[in-house]
Amino acid sequence: MSNVITAKMVGELRAKTGAGLMDCKKALTEANGDDAQAETILRKKGISQAAKKAGRATSEGLIESYIHLGGKVGVLLELNCETDFVAKTDDFKNLCRDVCLHIAAASPSYVSRDEVPAEDIKKEQDIATAQAEGKPPPAVQKIVEGKLNKYYSTICLLEQPFVKNADQTIQDLLTSKISALGENLVIQRFVRYQIGE
Repeated sequence: MSNVITAKMVGELRAKTGAGLMDCKKALTEANGDDAQAETILRKKGISQAAKKAGRATSEGLIESYIHLGGKVGVLLELNCETDFVAKTDDFKNLCRDVCLHIAAASPSYVSRDEVPAEDIKKEQDIATAQAEGKPPPAVQKIVEGKLNKYYSTICLLEQPFVKNADQTIQDLLTSKISALGENLVIQRFVRYQIGE
């Protein structure tokens, strides 16, 4: 027997996930009223929708700036989307501000793994291999892989835990906004300035 899906349930799920009303209702129906399961369904759907949109051109967007209190840290960010219409929405502008705030706080060096220079990766691999000396080769491989993933999560923006919600990465945040806004979104580049650096 299925549970009755109320407007309140749909509204609460929408507030939590940012997904559309009909998507929330369908997810709750599929999850038989279970809020946590419906949220999982929406996240999976958002990831698949984001993957479908990944190849679409992003020639619009915004350049957002953020200066931290006291003027000691500043960020410039280029976040692209598909249409000028989406770039003008409050959701998109808020995403730009949130990503700028995150960059100011977390100080990433690169947008993604693709941008990390090969010599830096090699250096980290060598350090991790030296630290695992004396262990069996399969263990060394897992240790090196784990340390590299940790390294990436400290220097790559998309892999960092979001400062406002450590349960999601910046990539998760971007994926949820792609699903909510219905367009491909790409963090093109950023620059972080800090006094004395």
